[in-house]
Amino acid sequence: MQRTTLRLCIWGALLAACWAQQAAQLLQNPCSSKTTCSDCVRAASCAWCFARDFNGPRCFNPAMEGGLAGCDEAFIFNPDNQRSIDPAFNKELSRARTRSSSGSVSYEESGGMSGSGGGGGAMSTGGSGENLVQIKPQKVNLQLRMNQMQQLSFAYSRAQDYPLDLYYLMDLSRSMKNDQEKLAALGNLLSSTMKNMTSNFRIGFGSFVDKVVMPYVSTVDKNLKSPCDGCAAPYGFKNQMSLSTETDYFDQAVAKADISGNLDAPEGGFDAIMQAIVCKQHIGWRPKANRLLVFSTDAGFHYAGDGKLGGIVQPNDGECHMENNLYTYSTVQDYPSISQINLKAKEHSINVIFAVTSEQIGVYEELSKHIQGSSSGVLTENSDNVVELVREQYNKITSAVEVTDTSSDAVQIVYYSSCLGSKDNVIKTNKCDGLRVGDVVEFTAEITLKECPKDPSKWKQTFVIYPGVISEGLTVELDMICDCPCEHPGHHAYDAGSLVCSGQGISACGVCVCNPGRFGKSCECSAHGGGSVEQERGCRPTNASAGPLCSNRGNCICGVCECNKMADSSEVISGPFCECENFSCDRNKGLLCSGPDHGECVCGKCHCRPEYSGPACDCLKDDAPCRPPDGGQICSGNGHCACGQCVCNVNGGQHFSGKFCDKCPTCSGRCEEFKDCVLCSVHHRGPEWTENQTCTTSCGPQTGIQSPPIVVEGQLEANESKNEHLCSFQDEEDDCLYVFVYSYDERQNLLIRAQEKRECPKKLFILGIVLGVIAAIVLVGLALLMLWKMVTTIHDRREFARFEKERMMAKWDTGENPIYKQATSTFKNPTYAGK
Repeated sequence: MQRTTLRLCIWGALLAACWAQQAAQLLQNPCSSKTTCSDCVRAASCAWCFARDFNGPRCFNPAMEGGLAGCDEAFIFNPDNQRSIDPAFNKELSRARTRSSSGSVSYEESGGMSGSGGGGGAMSTGGSGENLVQIKPQKVNLQLRMNQMQQLSFAYSRAQDYPLDLYYLMDLSRSMKNDQEKLAALGNLLSSTMKNMTSNFRIGFGSFVDKVVMPYVSTVDKNLKSPCDGCAAPYGFKNQMSLSTETDYFDQAVAKADISGNLDAPEGGFDAIMQAIVCKQHIGWRPKANRLLVFSTDAGFHYAGDGKLGGIVQPNDGECHMENNLYTYSTVQDYPSISQINLKAKEHSINVIFAVTSEQIGVYEELSKHIQGSSSGVLTENSDNVVELVREQYNKITSAVEVTDTSSDAVQIVYYSSCLGSKDNVIKTNKCDGLRVGDVVEFTAEITLKECPKDPSKWKQTFVIYPGVISEGLTVELDMICDCPCEHPGHHAYDAGSLVCSGQGISACGVCVCNPGRFGKSCECSAHGGGSVEQERGCRPTNASAGPLCSNRGNCICGVCECNKMADSSEVISGPFCECENFSCDRNKGLLCSGPDHGECVCGKCHCRPEYSGPACDCLKDDAPCRPPDGGQICSGNGHCACGQCVCNVNGGQHFSGKFCDKCPTCSGRCEEFKDCVLCSVHHRGPEWTENQTCTTSCGPQTGIQSPPIVVEGQLEANESKNEHLCSFQDEEDDCLYVFVYSYDERQNLLIRAQEKRECPKKLFILGIVLGVIAAIVLVGLALLMLWKMVTTIHDRREFARFEKERMMAKWDTGENPIYKQATSTFKNPTYAGK
């Protein structure tokens, strides 16, 4: 009897240990809680077994469970990301320009992503640049699984002689008359200047005033015909000249345009911008070209909502409403909003240049921040600098590339590039500048599908990765892997017959999908039915009679666990055996898994997002936060990056500190290097100034100093927010203190600011000090002598006075010497009584 009891105890302990081990695996494995193939395939690294008679967990992690988990490989659905590029959409970049004897322009293909020369044939540009290629590849097909990152590399190169369309949109209210006359005179110069940048150039011209309703313009009959002397009738927007290669006609179109007038200060420029962007047929925008819209005015602008002042409440629809080159909905629709302008400018790949007067430049600089690809510049009083302004802004736009995309919220894209630097120095950025024609910039996009849209029709999407607002881009056709083929009719693992799943459902991917009100492994259970010992086995992870039902965190109903509901709706117990929960994971700063931006709690364990790690997802993998804003090494080379923060080194007497370990109070820095330059250039002193009175050696480019030090009046202090380093030294020659600071700008150019006034110690008059000390000693001696003389004199006089007083009081005869003493002494015995 005792042996039987001992054996039972041993078997019970073994079963309990096995159950505990399997339960622990379930808690750590997020795949085990997935009950359908769709849910399984949306979990990272999970695979689904759709074999019909398989009894193990269908959703499993091959890496954690050591292979195929007992399922035949032919019945496992474990898709990976797929990328394919059609050779027809992988054309080489257009790099070099050649001209034939007839004067036509042709381009040669580059040698690929690396930028080496290739042997591609020449391509004619045509009239619109259809054959020019500025991005490679041009089209990519992707199949992505949730939370599995896919890298996509592409290259960009600015082609020479790329077509350019320039549409000049001008405010022709009364105050712009002088500007109109100057623009008409500068038309040929503007055209020739832009032709020097690209021979494939077209120009157009349009004008605007404001809506022809009160209170924007006067609606009195005579003012509607001529609001001012010599003025034409007011209008909203008029296309004076469509884009054309006949640049000589531009001067005539500008000169013939009529000046008009309005009442209030702001103009209806937003109406004109919207129509100039969306009316491609009327304006003549080419499909493949750099498109510039130059907006010239000396006033502010009306925007969405201002139309209510004139009784116009219908919102702007962002559509083209042009008839006979005139905007017909000026009095029907409200002004467009800034966001609408930005959206349409991006959709139509148009760069807007705001050429405005100095009084309005502040407003339009703020406006350009909210319109992608736009810029602003100051016009002179008569617009005589418009040619230089357009050329400068065009060069600024074309010398930089900023990669953006039109992907949905379900897709996350992060860009990396080394720009024109070393291939080994790749940083997280989507912008490169300082580009010239022919320079090849390579980007790597890390594309991650973050979620599957609820609408299956959105599981196939197409978005474009494009450089700035260039009209061409990389088209990405994305196919999201959000479900399984075996869940659709036609697959051999899909069966909707009446003999499967107890006739109460369909068999898809090896499991039953029950009709409403039915559940169970074979849909054998009804929502109103009871339970049995056989059904209770389905509520235990071991599928045996031992162990708690539903992990003691739910109720077993017809072989299926119904997990308990928590008081907090955000805390959920889940899993087929209620073995998983999302509220007992490690916390950081009181947040579960450091918050939803860092990770999520799955089955008691934090599953971090790709960029984070650690038990509580509190460590940032990316070392970008440890790099200084101006670039350079991680933690300035003076420490190491741990969880997105710099841990600075302490080496001997060098103690580095600061967010990027760029501060070292005990280090000399580069102060010693720039000392001679500051002495020579600012104070005209030092060894170099003494020898040849120049500062080319100590302040030359070989020392890294591109510009001379900036002289600052008053007390100089270092600005820590700009990462400035304070330097001070004393000159051995005159013992004066010199102060300067050095820092670096965004391009790592060295900047030095030096204090104009040196701090010199005051000179001491040594001879005067010595004579003063001697004089002081003599005076003190004389004073002591006089004091001694006074004291002795007073003492003598007091003694003499006392002597005189005693002599006067003495009682003796004047004939007797008071000092005389007799030679004998007489003593008297007091005890003698005469006897």
